[in-house]
Amino acid sequence: MPTAREQLSGVFAPITTPFRDDRVDEEGLAYNIDKMNRTGLAGYFALGTNGEFKSLALEERWRVLELVVKARGKDKVVMAGCAAESTHESVQLVRRAADLGADLASLLMPSFFAKKMTVEVMERYVRRIADSSPLPVVLYNNPGVAAGVTIRAELLKRLADHPRVIGIKDSSKETFRENLGAAAPGFAVLAGSAAFFLELLRSGGTGGVLSLANVFPEECALLYKAHAAGQAAEADRLNAILVDLNTKVSGSFGVAGVKAAMDLAGYRGGEPRHPHLGLNPAEIEQIRTALQSSGLLA
Repeated sequence: MPTAREQLSGVFAPITTPFRDDRVDEEGLAYNIDKMNRTGLAGYFALGTNGEFKSLALEERWRVLELVVKARGKDKVVMAGCAAESTHESVQLVRRAADLGADLASLLMPSFFAKKMTVEVMERYVRRIADSSPLPVVLYNNPGVAAGVTIRAELLKRLADHPRVIGIKDSSKETFRENLGAAAPGFAVLAGSAAFFLELLRSGGTGGVLSLANVFPEECALLYKAHAAGQAAEADRLNAILVDLNTKVSGSFGVAGVKAAMDLAGYRGGEPRHPHLGLNPAEIEQIRTALQSSGLLA
């Protein structure tokens, strides 16, 4: 059995959900996974922020996860977003994800009553889910989409004794250093952004869940491999390209930008789900120019 650090080492693509006529494009999703299977990705994070899980009905979420699990390569790990506002529902979501073949469950903190989400409340939420979970649990820190609710070092210290809480995906540039410092031995810390991916790796992190891995999965994986092989100059070279692209694509345009870049790179991106808008022609040209300037677009 692989350890937590081994299971969460490398680059994961936070899979986007393609839509056609505002419905889940199942063929497009399977196409994307099949193409990504041929790269050095460690696996996939389904039903996360880039997957627009909040825009999916519950039955659509399960269909997306089912398709990702079915299409994934045998060497790819699947992490499933199981966030909900109540402990009760989150427990049910984790069990269903396990039934569908996910390897790991990811927990974004509840945020509707953000002011009530103290560290004690968050600890109780995670513990009760992990106690009954058939899957190892990976925390997901993303204050930008969780009404400011933030996972900090104190919570990691409180959960250090729980054997099924094995890691965290940290999308906050403000907290990843303190969370790295608070992590127990064997606990995996992954970057949730290319902006600080290499810095996190060099500080003891294990990998990353990178939106750009939907567009250039092999290049993201090569950055990780260069770091792991001690090839500092090559890691710096790739990092400079990916950090710049991250700013110009997801940093500037969010999920709509990632999807537009995917279209240009030969994947099935499409538009975000309504009511959110895709990019206008001028914005798509900005993305095209950025991809071409990077030298990564064939």
